[in-house]
Amino acid sequence: MTTPRPSDDSHGALGAHGAVEQDDLEIRLADGDDLSGVLSVGHRTWLATYEPIAGPEYVAMGLAKWWTPDVVTTSIRQGRTLVAVDGPEVVGVATFGVQDDALALWKLYVLPGHHGRGIGSRLLDAVVDRALELGVGRIVLSHIEGNQQAARFYAAHGFTETHRESGGSGLPVSVWVERELTPLPAHGSDSEGSA
Repeated sequence: MTTPRPSDDSHGALGAHGAVEQDDLEIRLADGDDLSGVLSVGHRTWLATYEPIAGPEYVAMGLAKWWTPDVVTTSIRQGRTLVAVDGPEVVGVATFGVQDDALALWKLYVLPGHHGRGIGSRLLDAVVDRALELGVGRIVLSHIEGNQQAARFYAAHGFTETHRESGGSGLPVSVWVERELTPLPAHGSDSEGSA
């Protein structure tokens, strides 16, 4: 996994259909019309991110395994893919799923030309919201060793390393991180001053 550099913690207002909007950016669940945009984000970010770290063979393997129309369509149909849409273009993607007692964040990517706008942070916030809605108390994910951009991003967002796994057969080492989540307050609680 990779993610953009964090830039700000600004959040958009909740718009129509439960989507987060700021400027022309909208964060929402993906639908079938987003398939080509999601695939484009995957192919463009994997090449830019992983080729310098792990080489072209690793990029080819990852694209063939995790960024095919069948894999992405399944994730979209199961309601496990969020997209960041700027005007007509999908510029960021997050894919997640419940695994054991955690929410696993499988993908979080933003097109390189859109880094520095807080899009990755907003996608991550939307994933945290989904985890809390599902009653899941933590998020887990991995990034490959050497991906310093991802390591910095996740550390800045409260993730701590739990362990590393060998990729075997010349594949990169996976660095696993997690973040404990604070449950949402119960409806009708006595808390005051919500932001």
